[in-house]
This record gives sequence, structure tokens and C-alpha cells, in this order.
Amino acid sequence: MSKINIRQMTLISLFAALTAVGAFISIPLYPVPLTLQTLFTLLAGMTLGSVLGATSQIIYVLLGVIGLPVFSSFAAGAGVLFGPTGGYLFGFIIAPYIIGKMIELKKEKNIFYYMLAGLSGTAIIYILGVAQLSLVANIGAKKALTVGMFPFLPGDILKIIAASFIASKLKPIIKLK
Repeated sequence: MSKINIRQMTLISLFAALTAVGAFISIPLYPVPLTLQTLFTLLAGMTLGSVLGATSQIIYVLLGVIGLPVFSSFAAGAGVLFGPTGGYLFGFIIAPYIIGKMIELKKEKNIFYYMLAGLSGTAIIYILGVAQLSLVANIGAKKALTVGMFPFLPGDILKIIAASFIASKLKPIIKLK
């Protein structure tokens, strides 16, 4: 990988900060709150690409792990990462990488391809999130899906659509090099 320039560092920092802000825009559901974090996670992968998008989310997660209250409900610390909702945070790192790779590999990008990439990233977040929720909370897969995925599907579909439209307009004007 080549050196990261100041513009890239700024964009990485911006998406880490946007994800933190997205955590504060929250509807407290138990055990998984409804937030806007996933919108910014999807946008990071769609606009910054695989490596820079994932890097922005690694920074976001590390900020929370070292004690800054950037997770939902102003939570912080490594305990969150290894608690019931930590799998979603791991998904926030992997999803933009996969989304970015999908978009980087496609020459002709259209809104539907952004949506497909966003759907793939959201699936990764759900798989990791629901799996850890089930294991850590000891609630079984069916219950984990009931409380950790199904209530969020309509909102996440809207976030995928919004991120796709925003990214399709933003990506051509963002200068990463």
C-alpha cells in the first residue's frame, strides 16, 4: 500500500467521526440500539474504498476501546467489543472492506451495484453481530435474530438506499489521490 496523504487522512478521520456521531443518534432498543452507525459504515466503504473505508472504522472502534465514549449509549471500553453487541463493531470493520472491494472491481458503477455492495456489507454486519449476540447473551440463534436483526431490516434497507444514492453522487467528486 502506498503512503496515506493528508486528504486521505482527513477523509478517514471524517468517517470515523461520522460513525461516532451516528452512534449518538439512537433509539434505545434492548439489547441492540437502532443507530445511524451503519449508514456511515456503508458510506465509508462506498466512497473511500476497501482499505481507507476499513481504516476509518478501525479508528472508530479503537477510539471506543481506549475509552472514548463513541459507541451507542455513550459506551466505551474493550468490554463493549467483547460484549453482546461487539460483533456488530467487528462487522463495521469488515463490511466497508468488502463493500469497497466490490466497488473497486466494478468498472461501470450504477446505483444498483452500490445497493448490492451495501446489502453485502449489511449482511456481514448482521452475521457477525447476531452470532456474537447469540453466543455472549446465551440466547440462541432464533432469539438473536428476533432481537438483533429483524427489527432493524426496514431501517437498514433505507440506509442502504440512502448510502447508495449519496455515494453514487459523492464518489466521483472525492479525490483520494
